[in-house]
Amino acid sequence: MTAEPATVAGPSDTAPRATGLPAWVWSLPPVAVLGLVFLYPLALVVQESLAPGAYADVFASEAFREALTTTVLLAVGSTAGCLVLGFTLALIIAFVPFPGGRAVAKFIDVFLSFPSFLITLALLFVYGNVGMANGLWTDVTGAAGGPFHFLTTPWGVLLAEITYFTPFVMRPLLAAFSQLDTAQLEVASSLGARPARIVRQVILPEALPALAAGGSLVLVMCLNEFGIVLFTGAKGVTTLPMLVYSKAILESDYAAACVVAVVNVAISVGLYGLYRVVSKRAGA
Repeated sequence: MTAEPATVAGPSDTAPRATGLPAWVWSLPPVAVLGLVFLYPLALVVQESLAPGAYADVFASEAFREALTTTVLLAVGSTAGCLVLGFTLALIIAFVPFPGGRAVAKFIDVFLSFPSFLITLALLFVYGNVGMANGLWTDVTGAAGGPFHFLTTPWGVLLAEITYFTPFVMRPLLAAFSQLDTAQLEVASSLGARPARIVRQVILPEALPALAAGGSLVLVMCLNEFGIVLFTGAKGVTTLPMLVYSKAILESDYAAACVVAVVNVAISVGLYGLYRVVSKRAGA
């Protein structure tokens, strides 16, 4: 009498059969919450912006054109400043050994969690009309006031945004530099290449994807920055978020505020899509 070969139970034999509701039903609660919390208010904003003549009135206004121009110029200028400063600082931290370099790199991660108004408040303590710099000037010279009044100008907003957003460029750069093959640097140095040439021909090509990803993110965030502009008290600087605040809160013109908000969202979503493409190619 021959024994029958043992039958090995497959996954389909031992796994419990799914019972109950279909899988797509379980996706309904999070979708409903997302729709109630985000999509529904957004739809109300879009609906309000479709009031008769709202888009035509806003697009024809000088205030909107100036706010759009100011927003784009500040965002582009801040992004350029962050790229230059962030690349320089990341180079120093990654390739110039100094005591506390690792602690500085860790501090950058912590800095990313700071609110933007905190940086602006710190700058006001230093360079504000009654800040430390002006106070020191009046103590030394005996003058009635100090010379530092740039924080309430576009230059002050630019400085605050570059100060706050530079770590967002440094973080992906430091990650890219950590993966750079140091043998390339050693070979280039042994062949007599100077540091500037090594940076230009060896390090910079490897850092371009990280620079593009970080720059795209900073550009999107600068376009939507509200706290920095508000806390600097720059009266002559009106960006799109500030225009939304002015129209909705100060003038109670909700249709115009919604139009500006929709334009701001459309620009931001377009740039965010670009950021995701660049980040994917950079492996971020």
